[in-house]
This record gives sequence, C-alpha cells and structure tokens, in this order.
Amino acid sequence: MIVACEFSGVVRDAFLEKGHDAYSCDLLPGNHMSHIQGDVLKYLSGGWDLMIAHPPCTRLCSSGARWWKDYPGEQDAAIEFVLKLWAAPIKKKAIENPIGVLSTKWRKPDQIIHPWMFGHGETKATCLWLDGVPTLKSTHVVSGRENRIHKMSESKDRWKKRSITYSGIAKAMADQWGGA
Repeated sequence: MIVACEFSGVVRDAFLEKGHDAYSCDLLPGNHMSHIQGDVLKYLSGGWDLMIAHPPCTRLCSSGARWWKDYPGEQDAAIEFVLKLWAAPIKKKAIENPIGVLSTKWRKPDQIIHPWMFGHGETKATCLWLDGVPTLKSTHVVSGRENRIHKMSESKDRWKKRSITYSGIAKAMADQWGGA
C-alpha cells in the first residue's frame, strides 16, 4: 500500500505495525526506509492494493479561502492533482482533506471524521472520499473537545504540524482498511 503526500509516516507506520508492505511518498524527505521522496504521480502504477492520499490542502481547504484570490490558477492545479490521484489504477483508495472546495468543485465526501472519534481531544473536521474501502468506525470517542489545531501558534513549520494525521485515525485506517 502507498500513502500519498505523507512526510511524517504516521499512516504508513500504522500499516507497517500491522504487518503490511507499506510506503509513504512525498516531495519532502521522510524518516524511514519505506519512504519514497518524489512526485507520487510517478509511482501510482506500481501495483498497489491500497492508496491513502493526503493531498496538500493549502489551496483546497476553507480555512485558506481568504487567500485563494492571491494565487490564481493554483486552486485549479490542486484540484487537478486530486483528480489524478483518484484516477490512479488502484482498486482501494481514500483521499482525505479538510472541508473545502473539493466538496463543491468535485463531489461530496463519503464521510467526515474528527480526531475526537479516535481517542484524541481535538476537533478537526476531515473529509474522506472513499473507493473500495468502508467508512471508518469510531474507535474511542472522547469528550473535552477543543479546536487546538486552529489555535496552534504561528511558526514557520505550523503547516507541517497541522498536516500530520492523528495516530488514532491512522490506527483505525490500518485496522479497518488493512484487510478490506
């Protein structure tokens, strides 16, 4: 299986822990020998049985809508990238992204999840577009929910920190989709 657009390895590692042959691929360097640094589009015909894709949300998510006008054409390019991921010759696919333009310019998501559904106290609405895999079932609903991601202090790598998948969600993906 391949995890597209993942530099952190959180999802990849959850699948490795379950005994799967899993790789992450991103333009950024990774932290494991099962990481491919490069353009994931070049690797999608590699006979993968499952792809979980985390396309960059900068030009897609609603939280950045106020800046879209400053980057003409970049949103169209981001949507086109998502459509190329979706068209990959892989039977089982999941694409995740925050609430944004994909819901209106492509199609509605199959599911919206939050970290609090998988053992974390944060709110962060995350859309899932699914093909060949079931919707994720909550594994550990927690109370005391807070929007910590939105409140994260400014820093040069804030975007990277905000993009890392929560371990509880990654574990649920591996548990529920690993044999799907």
